[in-house]
Amino acid sequence: MDYLPLFFKLQTQHCLLVGGGQVAYRKAELLLAAGASLTVVAPDICEPLLALIAKHRSTKYLRRFQLQDLNKTSLVVCATDDEAVNANVASLAGERCLPVNVVDNAALSTVIFPAIIDRSPVIIAASTGGKSPVLTRKIREMLEALIPANYGNLATFLGDKRLQLKQRFPIANERRKIVEAFLTSPGKSFAEAGDYQAADEYLIPESVAQLSAGEVYLVGAGPGDPDLLTLRALQLMQQADVVLYDNLVSDAVLSRVRRDSVKEYVGKIGRAEFTCQETINDKLVRLAKAGHRVLRLKGGDPFIFGRGGEELESLVAESIPFQVVPGITSASGCSAYAGIPLTHRDYSQSVRFVTGHPKQGQVDLAWREFAHKNQTIVFYMGLGGLKEICRQLIAHGRAPSTPIALVSKGTTPDQKTVVGDLETIVSIVEKEHIARPTLIIVGEVVALRATLSP
Repeated sequence: MDYLPLFFKLQTQHCLLVGGGQVAYRKAELLLAAGASLTVVAPDICEPLLALIAKHRSTKYLRRFQLQDLNKTSLVVCATDDEAVNANVASLAGERCLPVNVVDNAALSTVIFPAIIDRSPVIIAASTGGKSPVLTRKIREMLEALIPANYGNLATFLGDKRLQLKQRFPIANERRKIVEAFLTSPGKSFAEAGDYQAADEYLIPESVAQLSAGEVYLVGAGPGDPDLLTLRALQLMQQADVVLYDNLVSDAVLSRVRRDSVKEYVGKIGRAEFTCQETINDKLVRLAKAGHRVLRLKGGDPFIFGRGGEELESLVAESIPFQVVPGITSASGCSAYAGIPLTHRDYSQSVRFVTGHPKQGQVDLAWREFAHKNQTIVFYMGLGGLKEICRQLIAHGRAPSTPIALVSKGTTPDQKTVVGDLETIVSIVEKEHIARPTLIIVGEVVALRATLSP
Protein backbone atom coordinates (compact mmCIF):
# COMPACT_ATOMS: atom_id res chain seq x y z
CA MET A 1 0.00 0.00 0.00
CA ASP A 2 1.35 3.40 -0.98
CA TYR A 3 -1.08 5.11 1.41
CA LEU A 4 -2.96 4.06 4.54
CA PRO A 5 -6.58 5.15 4.09
CA LEU A 6 -7.89 6.93 7.18
CA PHE A 7 -10.95 9.05 7.90
CA PHE A 8 -10.09 12.41 9.48
CA LYS A 9 -12.55 13.81 12.05
CA LEU A 10 -12.38 17.56 11.45
CA GLN A 11 -15.28 18.88 13.55
CA THR A 12 -13.95 21.87 15.55
CA GLN A 13 -10.44 21.26 14.14
CA HIS A 14 -8.54 24.21 12.66
CA CYS A 15 -7.55 23.74 9.03
CA LEU A 16 -5.40 26.06 6.93
CA LEU A 17 -6.11 26.57 3.23
CA VAL A 18 -3.40 28.40 1.27
CA GLY A 19 -4.77 29.66 -2.04
CA GLY A 20 -7.77 31.64 -3.25
CA GLY A 21 -8.73 30.30 -6.67
CA GLN A 22 -11.32 27.83 -7.95
CA VAL A 23 -9.27 24.82 -6.86
CA ALA A 24 -9.03 26.25 -3.36
CA TYR A 25 -12.77 26.84 -3.43
CA ARG A 26 -13.46 23.16 -4.14
CA LYS A 27 -11.19 22.08 -1.29
CA ALA A 28 -12.87 24.60 1.03
CA GLU A 29 -16.25 23.05 0.23
CA LEU A 30 -15.01 19.63 1.32
CA LEU A 31 -13.33 20.89 4.49
CA LEU A 32 -16.36 22.89 5.59
CA ALA A 33 -18.72 20.03 4.76
CA ALA A 34 -16.64 17.92 7.17
CA GLY A 35 -17.13 20.50 9.91
CA ALA A 36 -13.66 22.07 9.89
CA SER A 37 -12.89 25.50 11.29
CA LEU A 38 -11.28 27.06 8.23
CA THR A 39 -8.66 29.76 7.74
CA VAL A 40 -7.92 30.89 4.18
CA VAL A 41 -4.70 32.73 3.29
CA ALA A 42 -4.12 34.22 -0.19
CA PRO A 43 -3.30 37.60 -1.75
CA ASP A 44 -6.44 37.32 -3.89
CA ILE A 45 -9.58 35.26 -3.17
CA CYS A 46 -12.19 34.53 -5.83
CA GLU A 47 -15.79 35.61 -5.33
CA PRO A 48 -17.27 32.09 -4.80
CA LEU A 49 -14.70 31.39 -2.09
CA LEU A 50 -15.33 34.76 -0.44
CA ALA A 51 -19.05 33.98 -0.35
CA LEU A 52 -18.36 30.54 1.15
CA ILE A 53 -16.10 32.05 3.80
CA ALA A 54 -18.78 34.57 4.73
CA LYS A 55 -21.51 31.92 4.86
CA HIS A 56 -19.54 29.74 7.28
CA ARG A 57 -17.98 32.65 9.17
CA SER A 58 -14.51 31.38 8.39
CA THR A 59 -11.32 33.41 8.76
CA LYS A 60 -9.52 34.96 5.79
CA TYR A 61 -6.23 36.81 5.35
CA LEU A 62 -5.68 38.71 2.11
CA ARG A 63 -1.92 38.28 2.09
CA ARG A 64 0.81 35.76 1.38
CA PHE A 65 1.40 32.76 3.60
CA GLN A 66 3.38 33.30 6.83
CA LEU A 67 4.93 30.78 9.22
CA GLN A 68 2.58 31.85 12.03
CA ASP A 69 -0.36 30.61 9.96
CA LEU A 70 0.61 27.07 10.95
CA ASN A 71 -0.09 27.72 14.65
CA LYS A 72 -2.91 25.58 16.10
CA THR A 73 -3.49 23.89 12.74
CA SER A 74 -4.53 20.24 12.33
CA LEU A 75 -4.39 20.03 8.54
CA VAL A 76 -2.76 22.13 5.83
CA VAL A 77 -4.05 22.29 2.25
CA CYS A 78 -2.05 24.20 -0.33
CA ALA A 79 -3.90 25.06 -3.55
CA THR A 80 -1.81 27.68 -5.33
CA ASP A 81 -0.26 27.73 -8.79
CA ASP A 82 3.06 28.94 -7.40
CA GLU A 83 5.42 25.96 -7.07
CA ALA A 84 7.77 27.86 -4.75
CA VAL A 85 4.93 28.69 -2.35
CA ASN A 86 3.68 25.10 -2.46
CA ALA A 87 7.14 23.71 -1.69
CA ASN A 88 7.68 26.20 1.15
CA VAL A 89 4.33 25.45 2.79
CA ALA A 90 4.90 21.69 2.50
CA SER A 91 8.41 21.97 3.98
CA LEU A 92 7.37 24.09 6.94
CA ALA A 93 4.34 21.90 7.64
CA GLY A 94 6.56 18.84 7.51
CA GLU A 95 8.95 20.33 10.06
CA ARG A 96 6.00 20.60 12.45
CA CYS A 97 4.77 17.08 11.61
CA LEU A 98 1.52 18.52 10.26
CA PRO A 99 -0.38 16.56 7.61
CA VAL A 100 -0.24 18.54 4.35
CA ASN A 101 -1.88 18.21 0.98
CA VAL A 102 -0.50 20.06 -2.01
CA VAL A 103 -3.12 19.82 -4.72
CA ASP A 104 -1.96 17.82 -7.76
CA ASN A 105 1.48 17.24 -6.24
CA ALA A 106 1.66 13.91 -4.43
CA ALA A 107 5.42 14.25 -3.98
CA LEU A 108 4.98 17.26 -1.68
CA SER A 109 1.95 15.81 0.10
CA THR A 110 1.76 13.58 3.15
CA VAL A 111 -2.00 13.15 2.69
CA ILE A 112 -4.13 13.15 -0.45
CA PHE A 113 -7.79 13.80 -1.16
CA PRO A 114 -9.60 10.71 -2.45
CA ALA A 115 -12.72 10.59 -4.57
CA ILE A 116 -15.62 10.60 -2.11
CA ILE A 117 -18.94 8.81 -2.28
CA ASP A 118 -21.09 10.49 0.37
CA ARG A 119 -24.00 8.57 1.83
CA SER A 120 -23.52 10.02 5.28
CA PRO A 121 -22.93 8.48 7.71
CA VAL A 122 -21.64 6.03 5.09
CA ILE A 123 -18.52 7.52 3.50
CA ILE A 124 -16.58 5.66 0.81
CA ALA A 125 -13.22 6.87 -0.48
CA ALA A 126 -11.33 5.77 -3.58
CA SER A 127 -7.86 6.76 -4.74
CA THR A 128 -5.15 5.89 -7.23
CA GLY A 129 -2.50 7.49 -5.01
CA GLY A 130 -2.33 10.54 -7.26
CA LYS A 131 -1.34 8.42 -10.27
CA SER A 132 -4.47 9.09 -12.34
CA PRO A 133 -7.22 11.50 -11.24
CA VAL A 134 -9.24 10.53 -14.31
CA LEU A 135 -9.22 6.86 -13.28
CA THR A 136 -10.11 7.86 -9.72
CA ARG A 137 -13.16 9.72 -11.00
CA LYS A 138 -14.12 6.70 -13.09
CA ILE A 139 -13.95 4.47 -10.01
CA ARG A 140 -16.12 6.97 -8.16
CA GLU A 141 -18.71 6.84 -10.96
CA MET A 142 -18.82 3.05 -10.68
CA LEU A 143 -19.28 3.16 -6.91
CA GLU A 144 -21.91 5.90 -7.12
CA ALA A 145 -23.96 3.58 -9.32
CA LEU A 146 -23.53 0.61 -6.97
CA ILE A 147 -24.24 2.23 -3.58
CA PRO A 148 -27.93 3.10 -3.04
CA ALA A 149 -28.62 6.71 -2.11
CA ASN A 150 -30.55 5.70 1.04
CA TYR A 151 -27.74 3.63 2.59
CA GLY A 152 -27.26 6.50 5.02
CA ASN A 153 -30.63 5.66 6.59
CA LEU A 154 -29.56 2.05 7.00
CA ALA A 155 -26.29 3.05 8.68
CA THR A 156 -28.13 5.48 10.99
CA PHE A 157 -30.55 2.76 12.09
CA LEU A 158 -27.79 0.27 12.83
CA GLY A 159 -25.79 2.92 14.64
CA ASP A 160 -28.76 3.77 16.86
CA LYS A 161 -29.17 0.07 17.72
CA ARG A 162 -25.51 -0.66 18.34
CA LEU A 163 -25.52 0.04 22.10
CA GLN A 164 -28.72 -1.94 22.59
CA LEU A 165 -27.24 -4.94 20.76
CA LYS A 166 -23.99 -4.67 22.68
CA GLN A 167 -25.79 -4.72 26.02
CA ARG A 168 -27.99 -7.67 25.12
CA PHE A 169 -25.33 -9.65 23.22
CA PRO A 170 -21.92 -8.99 24.80
CA ILE A 171 -20.19 -11.52 22.51
CA ALA A 172 -19.05 -9.72 19.36
CA ASN A 173 -19.47 -12.78 17.13
CA GLU A 174 -23.15 -13.04 18.10
CA ARG A 175 -23.76 -9.38 17.30
CA ARG A 176 -22.07 -9.80 13.93
CA LYS A 177 -24.35 -12.70 13.04
CA ILE A 178 -27.44 -10.73 14.06
CA VAL A 179 -26.56 -7.77 11.87
CA GLU A 180 -25.60 -10.00 8.92
CA ALA A 181 -28.95 -11.80 9.20
CA PHE A 182 -30.76 -8.44 9.36
CA LEU A 183 -29.03 -7.27 6.18
CA THR A 184 -30.57 -10.19 4.28
CA SER A 185 -34.06 -9.65 5.78
CA PRO A 186 -36.95 -7.36 4.74
CA GLY A 187 -35.93 -5.14 7.65
CA LYS A 188 -33.05 -3.79 5.56
CA SER A 189 -35.48 -2.26 3.05
CA PHE A 190 -37.55 -0.69 5.83
CA ALA A 191 -34.44 0.86 7.35
CA GLU A 192 -33.33 2.23 3.98
CA ALA A 193 -36.75 3.83 3.56
CA GLY A 194 -36.48 5.43 7.00
CA ASP A 195 -39.19 3.26 8.59
CA TYR A 196 -37.13 2.38 11.64
CA GLN A 197 -40.08 1.03 13.64
CA ALA A 198 -40.85 -1.59 11.01
CA ALA A 199 -37.15 -2.40 10.61
CA ASP A 200 -36.78 -2.98 14.35
CA GLU A 201 -39.04 -6.03 14.19
CA TYR A 202 -36.46 -7.87 12.07
CA LEU A 203 -33.34 -7.01 14.05
CA ILE A 204 -33.54 -9.42 17.00
CA PRO A 205 -33.86 -13.11 16.01
CA GLU A 206 -36.78 -15.15 17.35
CA SER A 207 -34.43 -17.86 18.57
CA VAL A 208 -31.16 -16.61 20.03
CA ALA A 209 -30.01 -20.22 20.19
CA GLN A 210 -29.68 -20.17 16.41
CA LEU A 211 -26.78 -17.77 16.76
CA SER A 212 -24.54 -20.45 18.23
CA ALA A 213 -25.00 -22.80 15.27
CA GLY A 214 -21.80 -23.26 13.30
CA GLU A 215 -21.49 -23.90 9.58
CA VAL A 216 -18.84 -24.85 7.03
CA TYR A 217 -18.33 -23.15 3.66
CA LEU A 218 -16.47 -25.38 1.18
CA VAL A 219 -15.33 -22.83 -1.37
CA GLY A 220 -13.32 -23.13 -4.56
CA ALA A 221 -10.75 -20.33 -4.74
CA GLY A 222 -9.98 -20.81 -8.42
CA PRO A 223 -6.49 -21.18 -9.92
CA GLY A 224 -4.97 -17.98 -8.48
CA ASP A 225 -6.33 -14.82 -10.08
CA PRO A 226 -8.67 -13.23 -7.48
CA ASP A 227 -10.83 -11.79 -10.27
CA LEU A 228 -11.86 -15.36 -11.10
CA LEU A 229 -13.59 -15.82 -7.73
CA THR A 230 -17.34 -16.27 -7.95
CA LEU A 231 -19.66 -13.70 -6.38
CA ARG A 232 -20.92 -16.30 -3.88
CA ALA A 233 -17.35 -17.17 -2.92
CA LEU A 234 -16.61 -13.52 -2.13
CA GLN A 235 -19.77 -13.24 -0.04
CA LEU A 236 -18.91 -16.24 2.13
CA MET A 237 -15.27 -15.17 2.39
CA GLN A 238 -16.53 -12.02 4.10
CA GLN A 239 -18.75 -13.94 6.52
CA ALA A 240 -16.27 -16.53 7.79
CA ASP A 241 -14.94 -16.48 11.36
CA VAL A 242 -12.19 -19.04 10.72
CA VAL A 243 -10.40 -19.83 7.45
CA LEU A 244 -8.59 -23.07 6.68
CA TYR A 245 -6.64 -22.72 3.44
CA ASP A 246 -4.10 -24.72 1.46
CA ASN A 247 -0.94 -23.82 -0.44
CA LEU A 248 -2.80 -23.57 -3.76
CA VAL A 249 -4.69 -20.50 -2.53
CA SER A 250 -2.81 -17.43 -3.74
CA ASP A 251 -2.00 -14.49 -1.48
CA ALA A 252 -4.12 -12.28 -3.74
CA VAL A 253 -7.15 -14.51 -3.15
CA LEU A 254 -6.48 -14.75 0.58
CA SER A 255 -6.44 -10.95 0.81
CA ARG A 256 -10.14 -10.95 -0.14
CA VAL A 257 -11.06 -12.83 3.06
CA ARG A 258 -12.54 -10.88 5.98
CA ARG A 259 -9.59 -9.18 7.65
CA ASP A 260 -10.47 -10.04 11.25
CA SER A 261 -11.06 -13.74 10.59
CA VAL A 262 -8.65 -16.33 12.02
CA LYS A 263 -6.59 -17.84 9.19
CA GLU A 264 -4.87 -21.21 9.50
CA TYR A 265 -2.70 -22.88 6.86
CA VAL A 266 -3.47 -26.58 6.44
CA GLY A 267 -1.77 -27.30 3.12
CA LYS A 268 1.16 -29.39 1.99
CA ILE A 269 4.05 -28.88 -0.42
CA GLY A 270 5.67 -31.98 -1.89
CA ARG A 271 7.06 -34.24 0.83
CA ALA A 272 7.35 -31.46 3.41
CA GLU A 273 5.57 -31.59 6.75
CA PHE A 274 1.84 -31.11 6.28
CA THR A 275 -1.57 -31.33 7.93
CA CYS A 276 -3.08 -34.74 7.18
CA GLN A 277 -6.60 -34.97 5.78
CA GLU A 278 -8.04 -36.61 8.90
CA THR A 279 -6.81 -33.71 11.02
CA ILE A 280 -8.44 -31.22 8.66
CA ASN A 281 -11.72 -33.14 8.81
CA ASP A 282 -11.61 -33.09 12.61
CA LYS A 283 -10.85 -29.35 12.66
CA LEU A 284 -13.85 -28.59 10.48
CA VAL A 285 -16.18 -30.53 12.74
CA ARG A 286 -14.72 -29.16 15.96
CA LEU A 287 -14.78 -25.53 14.86
CA ALA A 288 -18.32 -25.75 13.52
CA LYS A 289 -19.57 -27.37 16.73
CA ALA A 290 -18.01 -24.47 18.63
CA GLY A 291 -20.32 -22.12 16.73
CA HIS A 292 -17.87 -20.80 14.14
CA ARG A 293 -18.57 -20.16 10.48
CA VAL A 294 -15.66 -22.03 8.92
CA LEU A 295 -14.37 -21.27 5.44
CA ARG A 296 -12.55 -24.20 3.87
CA LEU A 297 -10.79 -22.43 1.02
CA LYS A 298 -9.37 -24.69 -1.67
CA GLY A 299 -7.42 -23.88 -4.81
CA GLY A 300 -9.34 -24.56 -8.02
CA ASP A 301 -12.57 -26.47 -7.45
CA PRO A 302 -13.11 -28.42 -4.20
CA PHE A 303 -14.60 -31.42 -6.02
CA ILE A 304 -11.81 -31.82 -8.59
CA PHE A 305 -8.79 -33.40 -6.86
CA GLY A 306 -9.55 -31.22 -3.85
CA ARG A 307 -10.78 -33.91 -1.44
CA GLY A 308 -13.93 -31.90 -0.93
CA GLY A 309 -16.04 -35.06 -0.93
CA GLU A 310 -14.01 -36.55 1.93
CA GLU A 311 -14.48 -33.44 4.03
CA LEU A 312 -18.22 -33.34 3.38
CA GLU A 313 -18.54 -36.96 4.47
CA SER A 314 -17.11 -35.99 7.86
CA LEU A 315 -19.54 -33.07 8.14
CA VAL A 316 -22.56 -35.17 7.19
CA ALA A 317 -21.59 -37.82 9.74
CA GLU A 318 -21.69 -35.14 12.47
CA SER A 319 -24.81 -33.36 11.10
CA ILE A 320 -22.85 -30.15 10.47
CA PRO A 321 -24.60 -27.75 8.03
CA PHE A 322 -22.50 -26.76 5.03
CA GLN A 323 -22.51 -24.91 1.74
CA VAL A 324 -20.47 -25.78 -1.35
CA VAL A 325 -19.32 -23.12 -3.81
CA PRO A 326 -17.63 -24.44 -6.96
CA GLY A 327 -14.57 -22.68 -8.32
CA ILE A 328 -12.89 -22.44 -11.69
CA THR A 329 -10.74 -25.53 -11.83
CA SER A 330 -7.09 -25.12 -12.74
CA ALA A 331 -7.53 -26.92 -16.06
CA SER A 332 -10.02 -24.32 -17.29
CA GLY A 333 -8.24 -21.30 -15.84
CA CYS A 334 -4.67 -22.16 -16.77
CA SER A 335 -5.50 -23.36 -20.27
CA ALA A 336 -7.52 -20.21 -21.00
CA TYR A 337 -4.75 -17.90 -19.77
CA ALA A 338 -2.18 -19.87 -21.80
CA GLY A 339 -4.26 -19.68 -24.99
CA ILE A 340 -4.89 -23.42 -25.18
CA PRO A 341 -8.50 -24.56 -25.77
CA LEU A 342 -9.12 -27.89 -24.06
CA THR A 343 -11.44 -29.03 -26.84
CA HIS A 344 -11.66 -28.20 -30.55
CA ARG A 345 -13.81 -29.79 -33.24
CA ASP A 346 -10.78 -30.41 -35.44
CA TYR A 347 -8.33 -31.64 -32.81
CA SER A 348 -9.98 -32.87 -29.63
CA GLN A 349 -13.49 -34.16 -28.99
CA SER A 350 -12.96 -35.01 -25.31
CA VAL A 351 -10.91 -33.95 -22.33
CA ARG A 352 -9.80 -35.90 -19.26
CA PHE A 353 -8.63 -34.60 -15.89
CA VAL A 354 -6.02 -36.85 -14.28
CA THR A 355 -3.91 -36.61 -11.15
CA GLY A 356 -0.28 -36.93 -12.12
CA HIS A 357 1.09 -36.88 -8.58
CA PRO A 358 3.43 -39.83 -8.18
CA LYS A 359 2.75 -42.25 -5.32
CA GLN A 360 5.92 -43.85 -3.95
CA GLY A 361 7.72 -42.65 -7.11
CA GLN A 362 5.21 -44.28 -9.49
CA VAL A 363 2.45 -42.69 -11.59
CA ASP A 364 0.01 -45.61 -11.78
CA LEU A 365 -2.74 -44.78 -14.29
CA ALA A 366 -4.88 -46.41 -16.99
CA TRP A 367 -2.40 -45.44 -19.70
CA ARG A 368 -4.07 -47.40 -22.52
CA GLU A 369 -7.13 -45.14 -22.23
CA PHE A 370 -4.97 -42.09 -23.02
CA ALA A 371 -3.70 -43.45 -26.34
CA HIS A 372 -6.48 -41.97 -28.49
CA LYS A 373 -5.23 -39.04 -30.55
CA ASN A 374 -8.31 -36.81 -30.53
CA GLN A 375 -8.49 -36.19 -26.80
CA THR A 376 -6.84 -33.78 -24.38
CA ILE A 377 -5.29 -35.06 -21.19
CA VAL A 378 -4.78 -32.63 -18.30
CA PHE A 379 -2.48 -33.79 -15.50
CA TYR A 380 -2.81 -32.06 -12.15
CA MET A 381 0.23 -32.04 -9.84
CA GLY A 382 2.36 -33.80 -12.43
CA LEU A 383 5.68 -31.97 -12.38
CA GLY A 384 7.42 -34.60 -10.26
CA GLY A 385 6.19 -37.40 -12.54
CA LEU A 386 6.70 -35.64 -15.88
CA LYS A 387 9.35 -38.03 -17.19
CA GLU A 388 7.23 -41.07 -16.36
CA ILE A 389 4.10 -39.48 -17.85
CA CYS A 390 5.84 -38.89 -21.18
CA ARG A 391 7.40 -42.37 -21.20
CA GLN A 392 4.09 -44.11 -20.51
CA LEU A 393 2.11 -42.10 -23.05
CA ILE A 394 4.62 -42.92 -25.80
CA ALA A 395 4.79 -46.58 -24.72
CA HIS A 396 1.00 -46.89 -24.94
CA GLY A 397 0.54 -45.35 -28.37
CA ARG A 398 0.74 -41.55 -28.27
CA ALA A 399 3.11 -40.20 -30.92
CA PRO A 400 6.40 -38.78 -29.57
CA SER A 401 5.57 -35.59 -31.51
CA THR A 402 2.36 -35.05 -29.52
CA PRO A 403 2.37 -31.42 -28.25
CA ILE A 404 2.58 -30.89 -24.50
CA ALA A 405 2.55 -27.76 -22.33
CA LEU A 406 3.45 -27.05 -18.71
CA VAL A 407 1.73 -24.06 -17.10
CA SER A 408 3.37 -22.83 -13.91
CA LYS A 409 1.49 -20.59 -11.46
CA GLY A 410 -1.32 -20.25 -13.96
CA THR A 411 -3.56 -17.12 -14.03
CA THR A 412 -1.19 -15.21 -11.71
CA PRO A 413 1.29 -12.46 -12.70
CA ASP A 414 4.05 -15.12 -12.39
CA GLN A 415 2.49 -17.49 -14.92
CA LYS A 416 5.01 -19.28 -17.12
CA THR A 417 4.16 -21.61 -19.99
CA VAL A 418 6.64 -24.08 -21.50
CA VAL A 419 5.75 -25.95 -24.69
CA GLY A 420 7.35 -28.97 -26.35
CA ASP A 421 6.40 -32.52 -27.31
CA LEU A 422 6.41 -35.81 -25.46
CA GLU A 423 9.96 -36.55 -26.62
CA THR A 424 11.55 -33.17 -25.84
CA ILE A 425 9.62 -31.62 -22.97
CA VAL A 426 11.64 -33.21 -20.16
CA SER A 427 14.92 -31.76 -21.41
CA ILE A 428 13.24 -28.39 -22.01
CA VAL A 429 11.87 -28.28 -18.47
CA GLU A 430 15.25 -29.19 -17.02
CA LYS A 431 16.67 -25.98 -18.50
CA GLU A 432 13.80 -23.82 -17.20
CA HIS A 433 12.99 -22.69 -13.69
CA ILE A 434 9.53 -24.18 -13.23
CA ALA A 435 7.78 -23.37 -9.97
CA ARG A 436 4.85 -25.23 -8.45
CA PRO A 437 1.93 -25.43 -8.79
CA THR A 438 2.02 -26.69 -12.37
CA LEU A 439 -0.51 -28.10 -14.79
CA ILE A 440 0.34 -30.37 -17.74
CA ILE A 441 -1.74 -30.32 -20.92
CA VAL A 442 -1.22 -33.05 -23.55
CA GLY A 443 -2.82 -33.07 -26.97
CA GLU A 444 -2.94 -31.53 -30.43
CA VAL A 445 -4.80 -28.49 -29.03
CA VAL A 446 -1.52 -27.31 -27.47
CA ALA A 447 -0.29 -26.40 -30.96
CA LEU A 448 -3.04 -23.77 -31.18
CA ARG A 449 -1.27 -21.70 -28.52
CA ALA A 450 0.97 -20.17 -31.19
CA THR A 451 -2.02 -18.32 -32.64
CA LEU A 452 -4.44 -18.11 -29.69
CA SER A 453 -2.16 -17.03 -26.85
CA PRO A 454 -3.31 -13.67 -25.39
